[in-house]
Amino acid sequence: MPVLNRIAALSDEMTAWRRHLHQHPELTFDCPATAAYIAGRLRDFGVDEIHPGIARTGIVAIINGRGPGPTIGLRADMDALPIQETSGAAHASTVPGRSHACGHDGHVTMLLGAAKYLCETRRFAGRVALIFQPAEEDGGGGEVMVAEGVMDRFGIGQVYALHNAPNVPFGKFVTTPGPLMAAVDTAWVTLTGKGGHGATPHDCIDPIPAAVGMIGALQTIVSRNLFALDELVVSVTQIHAGTASNIIPEEAWFCATIRSFTPEVRDMAERRFHEIVQGHAAAYGVQARIVYERGYPPTVNHADQTAFAAGVAAEISGPDLVDAAAGREMGAEDFAYMLNARPGAYLFLGTGPGAGLHHAAFDFNDAIAPVGASFFARLVERAQPLA
Repeated sequence: MPVLNRIAALSDEMTAWRRHLHQHPELTFDCPATAAYIAGRLRDFGVDEIHPGIARTGIVAIINGRGPGPTIGLRADMDALPIQETSGAAHASTVPGRSHACGHDGHVTMLLGAAKYLCETRRFAGRVALIFQPAEEDGGGGEVMVAEGVMDRFGIGQVYALHNAPNVPFGKFVTTPGPLMAAVDTAWVTLTGKGGHGATPHDCIDPIPAAVGMIGALQTIVSRNLFALDELVVSVTQIHAGTASNIIPEEAWFCATIRSFTPEVRDMAERRFHEIVQGHAAAYGVQARIVYERGYPPTVNHADQTAFAAGVAAEISGPDLVDAAAGREMGAEDFAYMLNARPGAYLFLGTGPGAGLHHAAFDFNDAIAPVGASFFARLVERAQPLA
């Protein structure tokens, strides 16, 4: 696997960066210590510009090449998750209830490794914009950075990102042109009936049977309202009601995640969700309050940039470890907003066996960091070669 020699030599240093970040996780937009650590490393490397405070704690840093040319954007997310870590690692999170259980600490490290190499070599034309983004997991930091004008402000012409993929073969790059990940919407439903004694249900309006009926019926959106070759997920993920065995509660509530790829399917799912809930509410005699929020749009790769990125990945890992037509998945990613603003591509990078993403025992595989950093660095050199 031809990792760039200079980046291979940074392996121990990159591991130290990553483990420091892993021990000090921060959530959503509130990543000041993470941003300060990143900015410190970037200053040490000699980047030409550091622009902090974008989307509250995000950073854009600029590295100038050796000649005129366009600007390419490389993005790493930097927020953690509200999960108590159980990895048992010596470098485990020192913050109770928080963990880098999605590997964003590794994403930052890979981009920092590329940044150090690019500052030293500068074998490219134009500029590189290093985008360190908060609030990928919750809050849509990518959307905020785009809304605050990073693409126009820094003249970014195309943009790329990587995500680690546990239990995919080590060093394998996986992507696809077009839709790669789904849009994600969230619905909360509160049902209000009439509470009372469990021995006298005839004096009550029980919201629990109403909730159960609705949850079962919502599954017919996929099975009976969707064309069989389209893709949609409707998953009820929480249901809460009651406090004791002999009390019929006044309220019950549940929430669901709804994932799709096309505007037509997204609209249909939202419409049918409301119709089913309100119809069942009338049938059971309860009042239903629905909060339905549209979240991240689909993550849609651009065909030319995806083919280009796959070619660069083949230089790093070899063609046998690149799947450039892997199909799509129902996860979601706020890099979608950046791909809506500029052409680019999003790729997964296999890290080998281990706990899955968002698992309490997850820990990023430090051995993969030089591979990802080499990909980012070579991407710049191939996209913007010196004359």
